[in-house]
Amino acid sequence: MKTDTVNLTAADGFVFPAYVARPEGTPRGGIVVLQEIFGINAHIRAVADGYAAQGYLAIAPSTFHRVQTGVELGYTPEDVAAGVRLKAAVEGLPTPGVLQDMQAAVTLAAEAGPVGVVGYCWGGLLTWRAACALSGIRAAVPYYGGGMTTPAEVARQPQCPVLAHFGDQDHAIPLEGVHAFQAAHAGVRVEIYNAQHGFNCDHRAAFNADAAALARERTLAFFAQHLQG
Repeated sequence: MKTDTVNLTAADGFVFPAYVARPEGTPRGGIVVLQEIFGINAHIRAVADGYAAQGYLAIAPSTFHRVQTGVELGYTPEDVAAGVRLKAAVEGLPTPGVLQDMQAAVTLAAEAGPVGVVGYCWGGLLTWRAACALSGIRAAVPYYGGGMTTPAEVARQPQCPVLAHFGDQDHAIPLEGVHAFQAAHAGVRVEIYNAQHGFNCDHRAAFNADAAALARERTLAFFAQHLQG
């Protein structure tokens, strides 16, 4: 596996960095990895590396770059507060905002073949939006996408197969909202785990090894199914 950082250019000419993990041999497709509110930190780089180890070209674009460069936070309360502020700043950008950066990442990933998108926390919400609004995506997997169950997001319609992971102890995403989302989108595969928000991240106290392993197994199978040539 080879890793590096490249600069991508969005449709409006904005240049931003993306972490890239390249697999050994010919890629089986591309995966865009969308960050949490903590930037392209060690955890997100490790996630991208994990997809590269499975044979995918993995690209993790910096979705904070339009509001602050070089963000790499940890998981302390202070880091959470900083990440929340940065997320709010990005969410406040004029439309299409960061969606055009994600589209540029999808375009690069497509050089390796069919493209999937996976995201965590805020990146899960962005993954849902990508599935509904961007082109060139064959499958999308949001993990505990904060805000996905709000009426405005539920009203969106995905343009590709979606597998959504949620935790039943997620205080940020009430379970009744997950069930309402599920009822509104019968075509979306929803999996619910006995876990908290952030259960996939082994840098967080909420990490749940069993839930993370099962969700990863399902995610890899989902991508293998839909990212065929």
